[in-house]
Amino acid sequence: MSQDFQVDPAFEAGSVFVADWPLCQVRLQDDARFPWLILIPRIAGATEIEDLAPADRARLMDEMVRAGAVVRELGRALDRPVDKLNLAALGNVTAQLHVHVVGRRRDDGLWPDPVWGRPGAQAWPADLHDRLLALARQACAGNTSGT
Repeated sequence: MSQDFQVDPAFEAGSVFVADWPLCQVRLQDDARFPWLILIPRIAGATEIEDLAPADRARLMDEMVRAGAVVRELGRALDRPVDKLNLAALGNVTAQLHVHVVGRRRDDGLWPDPVWGRPGAQAWPADLHDRLLALARQACAGNTSGT
C-alpha cells in the first residue's frame, strides 16, 4: 500500500485501530449505539472510489462484505443482532476515502434514518470497549470470507 498513507486525525479521534487488511485499515467507531466499522483504503490522497485502481475497487468491495460479516458478529456478541447493514462512502466531513459499515436494528434510536451527522453518539463504556475491540480484532483476523 501507499507509503505516504496516514489516517486523518478525525478518525484517530473517533475510532480505534482494529486491523490492517490487504487494502484497508479497519477501525472500530466509538459509538455504543451501533456495531460500526470504518474501512480506510491505505492509498495516500484517495478521496473517491474512482481514485483506486480497478483491482483495488474490487478488493474494497470484498473487504466491505468481510466487514459486514464482522459487524454482524459484533451485533450478536452485544445481544443486538443486526437487521440491516448500512454501507456508505460519504466523505462530506472527512475527505479521506473511507467506508462506513454500520449494523442497524429496527429498534435503534435512529431507525430508519441515517446515522451520519446525528447527535447522540455515546462512547463505549471502557469494559465493553475492550471486550468489543478484542472480539473485533479476533473476528478481523479470522474472518477471511470474500477475500
